[in-house]
Amino acid sequence: MGPTWALICSTALLLVLLSSASEGWYTTFLLLPTRNPRREFVFASWPIAQFQTKTKRTYASTLLTFFFFKLAPSVLCSTAKSADCGLSPAGPPTVGPRSYSGPLPTTYNVQFPLGRPTSENLQAICDYSDLRPRYPSSYFPDSGYGVDKLRASAVNNAEAWLSTCCKDNQTWEREVTLCCATQAWELSVEKYCEEDLSIKHPWYHCCKINDNNKRLNCFSNDAPNPNYGPTQGLPVEPLPSTAEFTFNPNTCQRSLIERKTKKLSTPRAADISFPPGRPTADTIESVCHNQRLRPAYSIKCLPRSGYEMVALQAKTVNLIEKGFKSCCKNKKTKVNCADQKWREELNKFCLRENRGRVNYPCCLNQSDKYSCFQQMSPDPYYNVTSAHEEVSLNKICDTHKTIKKKFPVGFPLKDFVTQCCPLQEEEKTACSARLLEEMSQKLCASKRAVPSTVRRCCKSSSQETPQCISKIIMSAITKATNFSSQKKRKRCPIS
Repeated sequence: MGPTWALICSTALLLVLLSSASEGWYTTFLLLPTRNPRREFVFASWPIAQFQTKTKRTYASTLLTFFFFKLAPSVLCSTAKSADCGLSPAGPPTVGPRSYSGPLPTTYNVQFPLGRPTSENLQAICDYSDLRPRYPSSYFPDSGYGVDKLRASAVNNAEAWLSTCCKDNQTWEREVTLCCATQAWELSVEKYCEEDLSIKHPWYHCCKINDNNKRLNCFSNDAPNPNYGPTQGLPVEPLPSTAEFTFNPNTCQRSLIERKTKKLSTPRAADISFPPGRPTADTIESVCHNQRLRPAYSIKCLPRSGYEMVALQAKTVNLIEKGFKSCCKNKKTKVNCADQKWREELNKFCLRENRGRVNYPCCLNQSDKYSCFQQMSPDPYYNVTSAHEEVSLNKICDTHKTIKKKFPVGFPLKDFVTQCCPLQEEEKTACSARLLEEMSQKLCASKRAVPSTVRRCCKSSSQETPQCISKIIMSAITKATNFSSQKKRKRCPIS
């Protein structure tokens, strides 16, 4: 093995001398032992960092390529104990040669998503642009890892667009630069979600949020490096974007003016459960039995413009619920009937919606439209609407007026409302228990006529009397709560 090692060492020494002789050359390589008895060692290499000239980079690349694929294999294979000779990659994720049979990584590290540009991190966005990672196509294998590649592309585009905003930072006002960066970041989120939702795979959870402001907040909250600090030891090569970004300063200036003069005109967020889940044999009972617990929507509260999509969604939900009500009357056909009504109304939604300006993601996915709607549903299995709200004495604060008018208990509840309701939620329970004890004593000691239900409670022991009267109040609260939920079904689809 002596001549072989001499050849390896001399080659390595040559590379070191060449590297040190040229200013700005950085290359790292090691011969590492391996535990695999079929391979005595592996050659671990890292990419050459930023070279100052294309000539140096080309020459170094040619020399290293010659060593890796011409000289090194012949030398290393001459020392192997088996004919199966291959070099195991090390360092950053790379795909090994065909002879390498080791396991490939299950995922590739991508710093995704990027955080929202703010006045606090704007300086770091511009100063450390080349010290944050980029992901060239060579970072991934040719096949597979579609999710990681999609996220890497989104990061590359966003960083390229942010760099464009930073180039004009010296001639623009700081607010304009921030506005440009914000436009770039929001466009990168929009483009990513468009691609993500068009692919049949587990979607990124933020992209499933319909409300744009909530979606952007979700991306910003998920950012692993929200301050845009440097994470690379050496500068990285910039990559061109694969999509166009054009900054519109007029829109930015208008938004700044509106922000200063019309703060009260901030758009209201959508508050609607859309789309409904698809009815199945497993969910049909919840679909039918809990219709009164699910809201219907009124569009009369919506402004004249800017909420066309919300209005269309509200109408669709109302029509689907109306169809469910009709289908649930027939026990034998209710599943098929409800499913057909669900599909019909969503098909109409897509036909109406496609005439507008905004495209709903599932309407574009014609091949698997219904699965898309089911996956986008905030309550696909009708679990949320089928869960009964827990009733407690504290609910008397919301229902005391209804109890007095519709379900009187025969004794005043004014003390509960005046003394306990103004307190914090955790203090209300103790207050209600104390007043219940006092009220039980007063009612049973009173010489005035009391309802028969109360008289029966007073015949119990002093310890059981408060619990008995509590059941009377709780029954009234439950009836009032159900009455209110039935009466106030329609609500505004914006908050």
